[in-house]
Amino acid sequence: MPRAILPSLFALMLGACAHVPEDTRTSDTGPCPPAQPCPVCPVCASQGAAAPQAPAAAPLQARTWADIPQWQEDDPAAAWQALRTSCSTLVRQPAWRAVCEAANALGTAPSSAEVRRFFEARFTPWQLINPDGSTEGLVTGYYEPLIEGSRQRSARSNWPIHGVPKDMLTIDLADVHPELKGLRLRGRIVDNKVVPYWTRQQIDEHASRLPAPVLLWASDPIDLFFLQVQGSGRVRLADGSLVRIGYADQNGHPYQSIGRWLVAQGELSLDKASMEGIKRWARDNPQRLEELLHANPSYVFFRELPSSTGGPIGALGVPLTEGRSIAVDPRYVPLGAPVLLSTTYPNSPRPLNRLVLAQDTGGAIKGAVRADFFWGFGAEAGVEAGRMRQQGRMWALLPKGMTPPALR
Repeated sequence: MPRAILPSLFALMLGACAHVPEDTRTSDTGPCPPAQPCPVCPVCASQGAAAPQAPAAAPLQARTWADIPQWQEDDPAAAWQALRTSCSTLVRQPAWRAVCEAANALGTAPSSAEVRRFFEARFTPWQLINPDGSTEGLVTGYYEPLIEGSRQRSARSNWPIHGVPKDMLTIDLADVHPELKGLRLRGRIVDNKVVPYWTRQQIDEHASRLPAPVLLWASDPIDLFFLQVQGSGRVRLADGSLVRIGYADQNGHPYQSIGRWLVAQGELSLDKASMEGIKRWARDNPQRLEELLHANPSYVFFRELPSSTGGPIGALGVPLTEGRSIAVDPRYVPLGAPVLLSTTYPNSPRPLNRLVLAQDTGGAIKGAVRADFFWGFGAEAGVEAGRMRQQGRMWALLPKGMTPPALR
């Protein structure tokens, strides 16, 4: 893409920050300074300003194994294969090489006692902390759905599952500002200017003219919507064969919860706004289905994946393990790292203390104490995932001597 396009795209996203409305107020320091481009926007000083807030707590704080009684409540050997799966990628990183080589040397089926000694000898627990110093955060669930579909459009299968559009630009903002590493923009070129890519509603309205391949046709639009929310899944064709598809890209618009939209509209109470509750409402209100779906401007594009018996491929690039993989915010938890998760089962006080692996990410998974628990494949896993909205605590287990990237 021509480098001349980059400034217009950057201005598109940062213009709101750089524009400061005229302010005629003055203080003992003089008038407000002129607007500056992000990431540092000016702030006017004013008389009687509130006292500075206390600095945010460090997002990871070292602990000892004795500080974590939950460590004794799970069988760590149950997560051993998931760890070895992470190590297939992590072994190439110097900080992880010795740990992963030692894990491979222990073989495929060490005893629970051997695995526990392995972790205690080679890892330091780092507790995840919120900016306000609290230690609990939201734990949700996700799964690999199964939906019905077809290779060809038909009266029954009428909703397209799109691949990545040819006209969508994906820009890494680190090319413009290195401090924005990890942030990406999506857009399209109109009259030699970069503008935001189409919203979900616009994509639906322009479907016949969208320069994107149609991989498959789905039989139910609300099932397709939740497939996009999950980011991967399988499509069952009329002959019974299964096609696996995975996340390829996204249109750049923020995810907006349609459950919260239904609550705001007075259509559902908060306790009924689960996946099953939303599906039930959609079946009962077909005339408002488009209005519901368009409340979320985010749209996911897919790619077809090779058939396999393992779990879907997560952001780490390895298959996810049912009940032992989670999605995290990689700004705080390194992808591939073991994590001790302490939460409860969906809609229950029953403890769920489990050693899991951070092998995936998600658009809604933001913050240090935030996890999305992978329940597996199919309808039963979907029920558990749809009901899960618990509070939990997290400890990232990092090789001894490794400083968490968020603290560097």
